Amino acid sequence: MNTLDATASAFLPLAHALADAARVHSLRYFRTPLDVLTKSDESPVTVADREAEAAMRALLQAHVPAHGILGEEHGRERLDADHVWVIDPIDGTKSFITGSPLWGTLVALLHQGRPVLGLMDLPVLGERWTAVAGQPAHCNGRPMRASGCAQLSQARVYTTSPDAFGPQDWARFDRLSRQCALRRFGGDCYAYAQLAGGHVDLVVEAGLQPYDYLSLVCLVEGAGGRITDWQGRPLTVASDGRVVAAATPALHAQALSQLQE
Repeated sequence: MNTLDATASAFLPLAHALADAARVHSLRYFRTPLDVLTKSDESPVTVADREAEAAMRALLQAHVPAHGILGEEHGRERLDADHVWVIDPIDGTKSFITGSPLWGTLVALLHQGRPVLGLMDLPVLGERWTAVAGQPAHCNGRPMRASGCAQLSQARVYTTSPDAFGPQDWARFDRLSRQCALRRFGGDCYAYAQLAGGHVDLVVEAGLQPYDYLSLVCLVEGAGGRITDWQGRPLTVASDGRVVAAATPALHAQALSQLQE
């Protein structure tokens, strides 16, 4: 383990504490009558999202006040800091408000812009996925491994919703996914957990925000997979929101070739 990995590992207990804090609020409101508001980007938000993120931010201010924060509900602070936490209290708000259990809390720690720690908590399912850069991904403490699928024709592919794609991007995804063995829709962040666990081989999405994808980088890579934007570039805060994750580098390369044509 190098010095950077060791530093990221030292922050893992804080990442768990953030997920614990969010879970208190999200589970309290899950499958209860909620007022759903519409944000400026037309996405939904609830009091559960806002209270959970406020609790997470309070922990970060108490324990690492010099670190930056990028959150979905309460904005950006100190993004020029060496360490920046990227948090999404409820990834999959549409799933949350419709009673589906496939929503999660996402936590990433960036060091000088690069993801070095990722956590995904699925409160209803009782699953917590964690990874530190350069180390294996784990679910509830057990090491996880992607499937090893290397052929597009054998791949099981997921995307959350056709509604997230513009016409040109949808045409590319549709062409790619119809060459796969199986395509499915839904899942939000959980599709990436399924990939890390060996059940899904490919996830292709568009229209994502940094708090949707940065926590997934270490998880996918820690399971032996590869995750980038559609041009094959590393994911950063400034990425365009188009993400492709694959169980193997070979499968990833085949997917890129289809998405770039």
